[in-house]
Amino acid sequence: MDFALSEDQVAFRDAARTFADAEFAPHAATWDKDKTFPRATIARAGELGFCGLYTPEALGGMGLPRLDSAIVLEALAGGCTSTTAFISIHNMATWMVAEFGAADVFAPLVAELAAGRALASYCLTEPGAGSDAGSLVTRAERDGDSYVINGGKTFISGAGATDVLVLMARTAATGNKGISTFVVPADADGISYGGNLEKLGWHSQPTREVRFDDVRVDATRRLGDEGDGFRIAMRGLDGGRINIAACSVGTADAAIEAARTHMGERRQFGQALAEFQALQFKLA
Repeated sequence: MDFALSEDQVAFRDAARTFADAEFAPHAATWDKDKTFPRATIARAGELGFCGLYTPEALGGMGLPRLDSAIVLEALAGGCTSTTAFISIHNMATWMVAEFGAADVFAPLVAELAAGRALASYCLTEPGAGSDAGSLVTRAERDGDSYVINGGKTFISGAGATDVLVLMARTAATGNKGISTFVVPADADGISYGGNLEKLGWHSQPTREVRFDDVRVDATRRLGDEGDGFRIAMRGLDGGRINIAACSVGTADAAIEAARTHMGERRQFGQALAEFQALQFKLA
């Protein structure tokens, strides 16, 4: 089996690395210190297609295979892990809307998301429903041609700074098949946001609780059929987990490269650090 990257994959990687070196790396420390969400920079990433990596071309995305998408995210993460992680989540949410939403309803939104002109948050986790996502209690009750949503989500990446929320809520009493997925405007009446949660790093993306109090959403804003929400959420996470792993690998690779560069430049006792065998062993 040939594990070498194709010419296209090398081109995607190099374009992402060039962008990250110019647009992410010089600002990452300041973004983290000031807790700045670099929306304008993310929009510029969108101009290169990085906000719709595996969203179909017909809907405005790049239509890349998942491997190629992971290569791009790995390269971007070398410039700023936190910002790239948000972009990876946005890609996941964008793909979900494109894959499961009615084209006549969502095609214009998908085009905006894929271009980075609009941003999305993925709203699954609740205070009492983390890895056991099927136990979520946020409810969406049918009322004529709309749903009324009540409940709360937590640890939501980008919350308070994005335009739409891809929300999983309960439409039946119990079980995984009682969950549905909705695309909710982030500024809809009845939505409120908590303060930016304290984290050890990842400060360039806000992470907040989101509260839904009698939030009314048109039934056309549902993705798939009623009861399909858990399956849709897990399909999204199948790719999302690959995305986050790629971000982690890219960060580790950048750390190794930074250490190797430093060892070649820093001199002690009359020689470069790279000449000390003990440090060579550590880097190896």
